[in-house]
Amino acid sequence: MNCSFSDQELILHLLKGLSNQISPKFERCTGISSTRYELLFQLYRTEEISQSTLQKAINIDSAAITRHLKLLEAEGMVSRRRNPSDNRVTFVRLTEEGRSHLIGFKKEQVSFVNQMLHDFKKEELEALTDMLNRMKKNIVDY
Repeated sequence: MNCSFSDQELILHLLKGLSNQISPKFERCTGISSTRYELLFQLYRTEEISQSTLQKAINIDSAAITRHLKLLEAEGMVSRRRNPSDNRVTFVRLTEEGRSHLIGFKKEQVSFVNQMLHDFKKEELEALTDMLNRMKKNIVDY
């Protein structure tokens, strides 16, 4: 039996494969998982945020965010506190140690991205960015 794939199916296969390769290589290069990096990055952009809002911003489940934040808290990179008026809400903020770590991680991330996009022309990067943003919008609208 012959099994053929459409161009669209091949693109999906390539994107999934690329995603599977990026995560472990990103972690080896930077020393932090891409999820934890994204958490720190989101916290860097705000003074303080509720854990549930942070969870929605990076699109992970509640158990995963709790696990990541506990680890980051144990490493001194984030602090968490309960909302005094509603004990169900936990606020999270980046510590100074977390801020300095993030700056170091960012340098490694830039190196990783530069290697990943090595020899892409400016026009190709702009086209790729446009296409990925359109794909993301199409998925959100689905």
